[in-house]
Amino acid sequence: MKKTVLLVISAALAWVSHSAMAYDGTNCKEPGVCWEPKPGYPEKVEGSKYDPKHDPNELNKQSQSITEMEARNQKRHENLVKTGKFIYDVDDIN
Repeated sequence: MKKTVLLVISAALAWVSHSAMAYDGTNCKEPGVCWEPKPGYPEKVEGSKYDPKHDPNELNKQSQSITEMEARNQKRHENLVKTGKFIYDVDDIN
């Protein structure tokens, strides 16, 4: 019984150590920087099948919302300086 358990454990360890050492095809620029593209991945992504082709309007949504937020905050600040009261809802500011 001990012999079979020992045999199973040693076989499992041999398989694990073999699979851990199986691939070492990375070319590291420095320790920890070992990213490599998969074979067949193009040097230039733009225009290839991997190009995500993002919509410019979708990409600009965050910058537009930040600009609108800054305009609302400016109105709140001007009202606070003028009246001394902070009003959160910009629609309530005269």
